[in-house]
Amino acid sequence: MPTARRLAHQFLDRRGLTTIFGNPGSNELPFLAELPEHFRYVLGLHEGVVVGMADGYAQATGRPVLVNLHAAAGSGNAMGALTNAVHSRTPLVLTAGQQVRTAIGLEAMLANTDATQLMRPLVGWSGEPSCAADVPRSLAQAVFEAELNRRPSYLSVPYDDWAAELAENPVLDRQVRAGLAPTEAQLDDLVATVAAAKNPALVLGGDIDAGGLFDRAVALAEHLDLPTWVAPSPHRLPFPNRHRLFRGVLPAGIAPVSAALTGHDVVLVLGAPVFRYHQHVPGRFLPAGTRLIQVTDDFGAAARAPMGEALVADPAPVIEALLQHIPARAAQRGYVETPEPRTGETALHPEQVFAALRDTQAADTRYVVESTSTNSAWWRQMDLRREGSYFFPAAGGLGFGLPAAVGVALGDPDRPVVGVIGDGSANYGITALWSAAHYRVPVTFVILRNGVYGALRWFGELLGTPDVPGTEIPGLDFTAIAAGYGVEATTVADEDHLRTQLKTTPDGPRLIQVDTEPTTPE
Repeated sequence: MPTARRLAHQFLDRRGLTTIFGNPGSNELPFLAELPEHFRYVLGLHEGVVVGMADGYAQATGRPVLVNLHAAAGSGNAMGALTNAVHSRTPLVLTAGQQVRTAIGLEAMLANTDATQLMRPLVGWSGEPSCAADVPRSLAQAVFEAELNRRPSYLSVPYDDWAAELAENPVLDRQVRAGLAPTEAQLDDLVATVAAAKNPALVLGGDIDAGGLFDRAVALAEHLDLPTWVAPSPHRLPFPNRHRLFRGVLPAGIAPVSAALTGHDVVLVLGAPVFRYHQHVPGRFLPAGTRLIQVTDDFGAAARAPMGEALVADPAPVIEALLQHIPARAAQRGYVETPEPRTGETALHPEQVFAALRDTQAADTRYVVESTSTNSAWWRQMDLRREGSYFFPAAGGLGFGLPAAVGVALGDPDRPVVGVIGDGSANYGITALWSAAHYRVPVTFVILRNGVYGALRWFGELLGTPDVPGTEIPGLDFTAIAAGYGVEATTVADEDHLRTQLKTTPDGPRLIQVDTEPTTPE
């Protein structure tokens, strides 16, 4: 009879989960034994990096991915990175080894005494098989929960279960599909509301890009001549940022959002929460006389919103209904030119770096960005017109950038990948450089070195606490660190040298360290 391990491998194979990101410990070895030859195991040197790589990979491919963590300690190490995957709605399937069943109650070394509670409330589902015979079904549930809820799931498995011999299991052939479509009456009502609006506006969220609706969202905005914003704190870019209809990223405060939307009688929000605020700037949630309609397939986002109406549905049929049933209006089409980049006095201004990237990199480049203090400079200089061009830590958890860039490049080797990482952020996921070198991942890391936590300094001013310690990080040399991990690295001091370096195309990973002047997010 087949073992639980063999049935698990067969199920994963049939579901296409043949790439495993992990950092193994003793409890995980029985699961990893006898992996089919066509499975790929991607090793990370820290569990936070493992989850970050898997997050980037799953977002680039649009498919679930398996993550293998080590017991309670390894799962704990992954939780910071897991917050980003939760808020980007990435369908990660997290598995972790557990002590043998007879040792759990004794709290033996490496026993996770309350495994199902450890990762809550982050994950959408957490479980542990009731017995060895329940392993295949539990694994299937973890996969289906991640797919259906678009949220990480977590499964702890006692390692003596894997060798148990089981009967052939019907779970291998199971199929679970989602079909969340709006009714005709709901579509008719929404179409009538938008058609009757005197000054409607569109707000798009990261789910539009993640759901493959980037081009259709552009078509909708152009068809109805809708001024278009991106929802606050975006982890993906759902609309070209130089398009004539683009009005920018909404600010992440209550009052500033309301001010930005003033004058619009109907605001249609597709694929986003309303809203992911950050800075506490209280005020009216919406301007007087503004009706907000949110369309999302995220039940939680719809339920917790403080204002407006929500339709829980896939945004795709809503977009198509609006395109089909409302006559086209004369629209502002085309793209606006980028302004001249600001220049630095003692080092390069971040805008000079981003202008160099814009001018030298291919139009289909995917950018993984983790440099919060340069957000304003980024959007002023970049010109992103393709789906899947922008990835950002969705929960603001540092350590996303380096590993996610590796994962994105592994997930889609046909598009160039550039990681734009601040010197503060880079330290949280630095061991991703080893994985990039070991697997010869063709990714370019651009490290912006300004010697400070720029976003913290900005927040210090906002909060009236400008004199707090711990905001300076001098003396870091990422070229030396990269060389130690096996990544080709260089430091550039001027714009011409930077552009020369960026025009080269290495066959593996490379790191470019650029000294830049400190800036603020806004």
